[in-house]
Amino acid sequence: MADFSRPGSLYGAVDLGARKQALESQARREAAGPQAASSASIVDVNEETFTTDVIDRSMTLPVVLDLWSPRAPGSAQLSPVLEKVVGDLGGRAVLAKVNVDASPQIAQALRVQAVPTVLAIFQGQAVTGFQQVLPEQEVRRWLDELMGAVEQFYEANPGARPSAEPGEPEAPEGPPADPDMVAAEQAIDSGDMDAAAAAYERLLARSPGNEDAKMGLAGVGLIKRTADVDPADVQRRLQDPADLDAQLVAADLEMLSGSVDEAFSRVIGVIKRTSGDDRDKARRHLLGLFDALPSDDPSLVKARRALASALF
Repeated sequence: MADFSRPGSLYGAVDLGARKQALESQARREAAGPQAASSASIVDVNEETFTTDVIDRSMTLPVVLDLWSPRAPGSAQLSPVLEKVVGDLGGRAVLAKVNVDASPQIAQALRVQAVPTVLAIFQGQAVTGFQQVLPEQEVRRWLDELMGAVEQFYEANPGARPSAEPGEPEAPEGPPADPDMVAAEQAIDSGDMDAAAAAYERLLARSPGNEDAKMGLAGVGLIKRTADVDPADVQRRLQDPADLDAQLVAADLEMLSGSVDEAFSRVIGVIKRTSGDDRDKARRHLLGLFDALPSDDPSLVKARRALASALF
C-alpha cells in the first residue's frame, strides 16, 4: 500500500484540471437539495471525473475511495459492505468507486499495490486507509473513527465547516490525523501505553512506512521499558562491564533524557566488545532506538555509519 505517512496533496497526482468546472458542478449538486445529495453519495469514478468526484468533494465531505477490480474476489466481498456503511451515513460521506482495470492511471498515481484498497480522502489529502477485506463491524469502526477525526478538524477550524456563517473563514490547519494516530496520542495523554502501542501497531499494519507511527511506537517502548527502572540501581550495575542489560537500560534512560548521541555511542560500544547472542541483542536494541528519531536526523545518520563500522 502507498505510504501515507506524510500525505501530500493529491492535486497533480492525475490530470486534475478544470477546477472551475468542478466547483460549478459541486454548486449545482448542492442546489439540488438533500435528496440529490443522498443519491450521489455513491459514485463511480474514472480519470476524467476524479477531480470533481474525489478531490473537490473532499473539500467539504470525507470521500471513501474504493479501488477495486472485477478480477479480485476480495473486491466483490468488500464493495457491498462499503456501500452499505457509507450509505448509512445519510450523505455525510461519499463513496467513490474506482475500477483500477479501467482507470489504471489513478491506481498508478496513488501507488496502489493490490486490490481491494480503501483510502479516505479529506481536504484533498489521503488521511487513512486499509488494504484488506474487513468484516462490516471493522469497516464501521474505521469509518466512525474517520468521521470523528473529521469532526475534530471542523471543531478546530469552524470557518472551514461547509455550514459556517458567511464571513472571513479561518484558515484550516490541515486534514485530520489518522484515527489510529489520534487514538495513540489520546492513550499516551491518559497514561495507557499498551493502548497507545496497539494503536500505533494498527496504523503500521496498514501503512508500514509511516515514520510518525514508527517513532511513536519506539517512544512508547522506551517509556514502558523504563517505567519501573531505578536510575541509581542502573548506575550501580554499570560497574559490572559484563552486565549487558544494564548498558541497554542506561541507553534507554539517556534517550529519554535527550542524550541521544550518548545512548547510541553506549550501545555501539557494547556491539564492538561483544559477540554472538549478546552482540545481536545489542544490535537489535540499537535499531529499536533508531526508530525513535526521524530518518534524516543527524545523530541517526552518524550512528548508522558507526554501527556499520562496528559490524564490518
